Amino acid sequence: MKAYVFPGQGAQFPGMGKDLYENSPKAKALMDKANDILGFRITDIMFNGTPDELKATKVTQPAIFIHSVALALCSEGLPAPDMTGGHSLGEFSALVAAGAVSFEDGLRLVAVRANEMQKCCEKVPGTMAAIIGLPTETVEQICESTEGIVIAANYNCDGQIVISGENEAVLAACEACKAAGAKRALPLAVSGAFHSPLMEPARAELAKAIEATEVKAPRCPIYQNVTAQPETDPVRIKDNLLKQLTSPVRWTQSVKNMLADGADDFLELGPGTVLQGLVKRISGAEGKEVAINGIS
Repeated sequence: MKAYVFPGQGAQFPGMGKDLYENSPKAKALMDKANDILGFRITDIMFNGTPDELKATKVTQPAIFIHSVALALCSEGLPAPDMTGGHSLGEFSALVAAGAVSFEDGLRLVAVRANEMQKCCEKVPGTMAAIIGLPTETVEQICESTEGIVIAANYNCDGQIVISGENEAVLAACEACKAAGAKRALPLAVSGAFHSPLMEPARAELAKAIEATEVKAPRCPIYQNVTAQPETDPVRIKDNLLKQLTSPVRWTQSVKNMLADGADDFLELGPGTVLQGLVKRISGAEGKEVAINGIS
């Protein structure tokens, strides 16, 4: 069974989507439509912008979404997926690929999410850090016992957890993780504490946008970050999209559930190859032999 998976923030690179734009009339039309919806030529930044220009959340998120969805909808000869999933922002691409949300509505949602998250980062300082080489339970216990707000925010694969929260709390948790035997505890170059309670101020506007968006029953199950379960009910899909803002990304659990449900052919659609590496580690740990490829 084929699983489409879509990357999240951090996968962007200068020149992303340019070849697709120049060689696929369908993709060009889709990207031109995105420029009109957003009210500025995001393709100029995607194709010719600097890494710093691409790094701004309000640019990064729609850019990755546009690139990912264009690949899913405009690539020739792709078989239909049996299931989809995305890492954080990638979940919105997964919704479009599964037919639950239109490209236009998905982009508008992503733009609201990106703008509100950027405002939140400017008002509420926070950060994230990658913890390598500790059991999940140990990282969770350290976060719970650390003073201040810090949580396990991204379950990327066994032995790789990203924590998120207040600056001092994240640094303190990093030191505690090192003392507990972590191979590495690396602060990330991010603008805020994504997928933590510090994103709460962004909830109100995102909730309005999600409520106003038509979500249909998807053509195939979508493994959402909040539950890691296959979701097909539009009401639950909407609810999970909003919860995702302040809840952990359960990527490890999602991929394990995809594998248990028969996924044996994973295709990453979007910039970068991060998810291919994570799926390889997760499937290997589960003793599963699967095909893992990507189109970027």
